[in-house]
Amino acid sequence: MDALHVVLGAGQIGNELTEQLLKAGHKVRQVRRSQDPSPPRPNLERLSGDITDLVFAREAGRGATVLYHCVNARYDQWQQLLPAQNRGVLVAAMTAPLVVLDNLYMYGAVHAPMTEDMPSQPCSKKGVLRARLSEELLAAHRRGDAQVTMARASDFFGPGVVTAVIFGERYFSRVLAGKAGEFVGDPDMPHSYSYGPDVATAMITLGARPEALGKIWHVPTPPATSTRTLLLQMASALGVSARLTRLPEWALRLGGLFSPVIGEVVEMTYQYKRPFILDDSRFRSAFGGQHTPLPTALAATAAWARKRFAA
Repeated sequence: MDALHVVLGAGQIGNELTEQLLKAGHKVRQVRRSQDPSPPRPNLERLSGDITDLVFAREAGRGATVLYHCVNARYDQWQQLLPAQNRGVLVAAMTAPLVVLDNLYMYGAVHAPMTEDMPSQPCSKKGVLRARLSEELLAAHRRGDAQVTMARASDFFGPGVVTAVIFGERYFSRVLAGKAGEFVGDPDMPHSYSYGPDVATAMITLGARPEALGKIWHVPTPPATSTRTLLLQMASALGVSARLTRLPEWALRLGGLFSPVIGEVVEMTYQYKRPFILDDSRFRSAFGGQHTPLPTALAATAAWARKRFAA
């Protein structure tokens, strides 16, 4: 029987993952909440439904050779939805390896480069939740109920990334309209930003390597640089003059009165007030993966953003 890759989620990493798998000639089932009106494509099966429905979850994972967990929710829905999504994903992955897309929130406000061996010391309610969900998945692996590997990445940037705190829809819409790019925290602190296509590539690698199971892996990520430097480099790649302005926390709190999602960003600003550095050496040593050269990543992101956001 042909291998079947099941991508759970159709967001900014789930879609990239699907495209890379299809380009490599694999059969893919992409599972999403809403219907996809796009025309049919060879080797792609689209399945719509709620992964928290355990009957649907079992159907979503049927026949899978490997599954990729890219399901997420809006910040203000995390406490309600993510635990139920976790349960559904485990049901979907009862018979095949599961590669989980994870973040770095569980490490908390650390002062050293983050490694996979660091203990969970979250300093936010979202970090507490992600630490618990991560442990639930790894505990299922230890019990033999699932085959799980964790792919952890830092803040995303890249083609298709629209919901990032720094390099998202608001940034590109503003700078392409001649306005200043915004930042939170201290723009001169070193900060790791993971390139979306590299995250997807790393997940595919983990899904193909049995020795990755039961472990946490930090995906290949460009060396940490200051947010200011990356904002200026991105503006240059976009071909616009670079102006920056700080978005103060009081403005986020005020915005939270009108947008629950913006209000949820406030507790995460600690990440931009001190060095926030991901150590990806374990992955590179084990699998030889490398991040995309930063100039190449910036150029691809800028080309996509000009098409999507230019007035």
